[in-house]
Amino acid sequence: MEVDLLDFVEQCRHLVKQALGKHAGEPASGGFARWKHVVLHCFRLEEDHSYRETPNRLEYMAEIRDVLDLDRDDLPDYSTLYKSFDRLKMWAWRALLRVSAQQHPQSGHAALDSTFFDRRRASSYFRQRAGRTIQTLKVTTLTDVESLAVLDVHITARWKHDTKTGPQVVRRNADDLQSVAADNGFQDWHT
Repeated sequence: MEVDLLDFVEQCRHLVKQALGKHAGEPASGGFARWKHVVLHCFRLEEDHSYRETPNRLEYMAEIRDVLDLDRDDLPDYSTLYKSFDRLKMWAWRALLRVSAQQHPQSGHAALDSTFFDRRRASSYFRQRAGRTIQTLKVTTLTDVESLAVLDVHITARWKHDTKTGPQVVRRNADDLQSVAADNGFQDWHT
């Protein structure tokens, strides 16, 4: 399915402003409003551009600059985008995930699962320079079984047992759930 880029950016702007609420207009870094940074990252990821390519492409996309309320001379530097991605707090991404998941019909029935992501693909030079020694992350997701919308994500470098992270993820979404299906790793906790 092909996505109209202008519609995508407009929808992202709407969802991000809704998710961030009163914090949307606050500057994140580089003097730009927080919502602009988040939408720029969504645009960059949707089009699969590097940080360096993103401002160059925006220079020639007047309609998208208008949606973002940016002048051609006022585009953020690629280093500003790169740094802002790390500086955005998890609450901003979690709020955007929650608002975007609400765009799909919710069945009230969810599946809970955990998996590991290997970070060893990142160069050892980069990990040393960044002061990162963690090589594997544990990710727990809560997914609606009908719409397949991801309702919540829990990412940790400290591998708590599923019986600890599972209830935490379910409690955050308890108001909207009727049932939760999970594998054996989650069997030792009471709902």
